[in-house]
Amino acid sequence: MAAKSGIIAILTGLTLVSCLTGVSSLSGDGIWLLFYSRLPRTAAALLAGASLAVAGVIMQMLSRNKFVEPSTAGTAQAAAFGLVVITLLAPGAALWAKMGAATFTALIGTAGFLALVRRLPPHDPMLVPLTGIVYGGIIGAATTFLAYERDLLQYLDIWINGEFSGVMLGRYEFLWIAGILAGVAYLYADRFTIVGLGEDAAKSLGLNHKQAMIAGLSIVAVISAVTTVSIGMIPFVGLVVPNIVARIYGENLRQTLPIVAASGAGLVLACDILGRVIRYPFEIPVGTILGVIGAAAFLWILHGRARHG
Repeated sequence: MAAKSGIIAILTGLTLVSCLTGVSSLSGDGIWLLFYSRLPRTAAALLAGASLAVAGVIMQMLSRNKFVEPSTAGTAQAAAFGLVVITLLAPGAALWAKMGAATFTALIGTAGFLALVRRLPPHDPMLVPLTGIVYGGIIGAATTFLAYERDLLQYLDIWINGEFSGVMLGRYEFLWIAGILAGVAYLYADRFTIVGLGEDAAKSLGLNHKQAMIAGLSIVAVISAVTTVSIGMIPFVGLVVPNIVARIYGENLRQTLPIVAASGAGLVLACDILGRVIRYPFEIPVGTILGVIGAAAFLWILHGRARHG
């Protein structure tokens, strides 16, 4: 209870700081900037962070490996591939159509990764993230080649590098879909916890393993597609946050999923604020900040696993 109260207090403080941080003054007519830009930007960071952290922990349960997340398992790269394809086939397609195409390819990409994982020897857990990195790299290379051939590299760069500078009222609302799905994941928390025990154990406990896998895949794919379309790829959130929370609070998702979501929201918002102030008045994309912080945290997690393993 004390931990949840502390996280809520931190999120409240970060929200206030985010709303007050920027180049323009909020005095006079600038108060409209708060409603049209800074509040939507803050909400987008919170929703993206919470949903990506939840997608990461679901991905880890489905693959039964603590070192994967959507951006290291080909899910986000597959979503970007779908965006490039739909842009080529229907340049004037509505945002919901692009999101649908990205969701479809993300679902296929995630299913392909899980199919590969099932063929790997279970005694070496590091093979799974290495396979995911190579798998995502292949999809990313195909996406880059396709974008290069059709002169879409500039658009691809926007989708790959996550940042919130372009978020305004009317341009972030699809992220609420990701937030809602993070809430839906809580309803399946017990099922995902059981899935993490393995297919045989899940079936012995009376769980419809296939149904739970489909639900998890769908949630991960939609969250990845929505965030990629709305603000681009944000790495390491779904990897670092679930691992740290699991170390402190355990792996019962019914208890830890709200903490995972809140911690992911706080991490992304804090990195967004940091990106705004490091080179003020210029901005560093949140994806770049999280790439550095997340990589360092990932190495720390690996070191801790190796030391206790």
